[in-house]
Amino acid sequence: MPYNIYVYMETKYFPESELIINADGSAFHIHVRPDQLCDKIILVGDPGRVDMVASYFDEKTFEASSREFHTIGGVYKGKKVMCISHGIGTDNIDIVVNELDALANIDFETRREKPEHRTLSMVRIGTCGGLQSHVPIGTHVVSEKSIGFDGVLNFYAGRNEVCDLAFEEDFCKSVGWNPLWAHPYVIDNDPDLVNRIDCGDVVRGVTISANGFYGPQGRELRAPLADPDLNAKIQAFKRDRYVVTNYEMESSALAGLAALLGHKAMTVCLVIANRVAHHSNTNYKSSMGDLIVKVLDRI
Repeated sequence: MPYNIYVYMETKYFPESELIINADGSAFHIHVRPDQLCDKIILVGDPGRVDMVASYFDEKTFEASSREFHTIGGVYKGKKVMCISHGIGTDNIDIVVNELDALANIDFETRREKPEHRTLSMVRIGTCGGLQSHVPIGTHVVSEKSIGFDGVLNFYAGRNEVCDLAFEEDFCKSVGWNPLWAHPYVIDNDPDLVNRIDCGDVVRGVTISANGFYGPQGRELRAPLADPDLNAKIQAFKRDRYVVTNYEMESSALAGLAALLGHKAMTVCLVIANRVAHHSNTNYKSSMGDLIVKVLDRI
């Protein structure tokens, strides 16, 4: 059973220091108001990609922007949907998911938790690096499981209840996990969303969310790596039918926080580099458009 933090919890009050609300009634970082929130949400890293997603909307209903957080709401084929950018990293996912949940489940007037839970469906569209030969450049990869190298979920109660602890143990033993690094967590992406987005035309796999782009993903420039063989050990890891297919930087915290807060979330990525073949493609805009339309049609 999913861990549910709402069971047996009394209505909670959130003081100004914990839930910061802007003068216009919007959430502190993302600058979205409760009346603007949509139940179907697409998340992207690049603020500029929000405009690309919104270009497919039949109607735009609102727009908000602050720092790396850019949001456009609208209607696509009769569905109310919004797209929000989160920037790079799970630390930003911590901000975005908590503030989206606050908009859905906290009354901004009384600062108290709402009596009825509102569930959001969140699909992250990202880019990634492939770690296996069967995920070449241009592949769409759905994350069935995400492995968080970031440690964000370890700061929340209920972390063990939503994570695959046996998978974590096998992974750490297999790769010889360094105890100086944050303990990895393994979290399932929402199966209903995974099945909705994957109609047999994508690759399913296990995604690592790294806490950096260079060293944490095994890229060595001038600074040497603590474990130069880590990627080779990750590529060789297998548990049941699962292998690690790709690297990115956000899916673990998205899936983990959504599970703790009672939402649905998953990540689908376009492979723009293959770490096995040592190839990359920076001209991927048209391919990203195909993935965006696929998600909009299916969310």
